[in-house]
Amino acid sequence: MAPASVTTLDLNFQGRTRVIASYLIRQGDAVVLIESGPGSTLPALETGLAKEGLSPRNITHILLTHIHLDHAGAAGWLSQQGAQVYVHPIGAPHMLNPEKLIASATRIYGDRMKTLWGEFLPVEQNQLTVPKDAEEIVIGNLRFLPLDTPGHADHHYSYIFEDLCFSGDVGGVRIPGFTYLRAPMPPPELHFGKWRESITRLRSLKFSRIAPTHFGIFDDADWQLNELQTSLDDIEAWLETVMPSSPTVDVLREKFSAWMDEQSAVKKLTEDVIQAYTLANPLAMTADGLMRYWKKVRSQL
Repeated sequence: MAPASVTTLDLNFQGRTRVIASYLIRQGDAVVLIESGPGSTLPALETGLAKEGLSPRNITHILLTHIHLDHAGAAGWLSQQGAQVYVHPIGAPHMLNPEKLIASATRIYGDRMKTLWGEFLPVEQNQLTVPKDAEEIVIGNLRFLPLDTPGHADHHYSYIFEDLCFSGDVGGVRIPGFTYLRAPMPPPELHFGKWRESITRLRSLKFSRIAPTHFGIFDDADWQLNELQTSLDDIEAWLETVMPSSPTVDVLREKFSAWMDEQSAVKKLTEDVIQAYTLANPLAMTADGLMRYWKKVRSQL
């Protein structure tokens, strides 16, 4: 049997390329997706599948890195088409009953929920599989190793497939064409210590390629993990200089956005790339995550 190849499906989130990816792996009867994307991008997913001669009903398995809407929102609908959905144990209850998840997101996004994320349907009970940490997932001749990798979220798995790591968000956000990445840090579960431990664990696997959901497959996994650790260190150091003045969340958002704008200028990022980073990793959301981390974690140290 020919070796499996990985195809990047661009979900064209909010009409922008290189923001959210779903990864397609096809071998024999197995048609596997890493990430479903949100419900709002189902038309783009169907278009991408059609180019491969497939439809949603052909999807046999979906491996979710975590349950945030941009990664998992369409999984329920796809389970109704017959896909078996794999998810972290902490995230599983929310995939069966997403009411609390939707309510929490609605408080953040308000009347933009439908436009941004579309419909988030529950996964069918008999279509949900909850693998244990480091318990190999066997799908035909395909082998995936789920790794508990918190830091971005406590319900986060990364998946090792051959020499490739599907890193979800714990591997950072990186737009092709620029040697630059950002660490997505939304509330409520951002934790620098856990994130560093996750990076150490990923490094121990010695894969050569890495595929963050935002966006694409890269051949320099070591560079990405090293750069990600540097980014975490820089952000935490920056936070330590800003928080002693007790800024409001609005002030913290302004300061963080200004700091990121400086980085973008230094790296000579184009406006399109800046927009892609902003959609994949809203700066205000990261500032909110930093504020919560400082109050809930750092204040307890």
